[in-house]
Amino acid sequence: MTTLGLVVAEFNREITEQMEAVAREAADEAGAEVYETVRVPGVYDAPLAADRLARLEAVDAVAVIGTVITGDTDHDQVITDATAQRLSDVSLERDTPVTLGVTGPGMSAAEARERVENAAKAVDGALDLAAELPDPDQR
Repeated sequence: MTTLGLVVAEFNREITEQMEAVAREAADEAGAEVYETVRVPGVYDAPLAADRLARLEAVDAVAVIGTVITGDTDHDQVITDATAQRLSDVSLERDTPVTLGVTGPGMSAAEARERVENAAKAVDGALDLAAELPDPDQR
């Protein structure tokens, strides 16, 4: 059974709570275990949590979920760009799949609510990568 670490951003909790439920359902349907869930204040804080989960021997992959809603500045773009880059870095540095299930930037709260199902895509992607990537120890 594949084990998954889940990182959930608390900012915009009314939306990320729904995303978490969708992510857990996707893991259950795939026969995967959510080994540990780490809640962070916002998506910008997710890379550290993802890194800690990726270090755990029991975790095969990490899915990060959250939402970034647009405001009056380009802050949402800056946050999502930085988060995506650092999550990619964690995946490569830890040799563990880390997937991005963060909706945004440029979305209203209503648009974010319409995209809660993207959390399942992050879980599915993490599980697919864990299953498909060759084991480096098998060389």
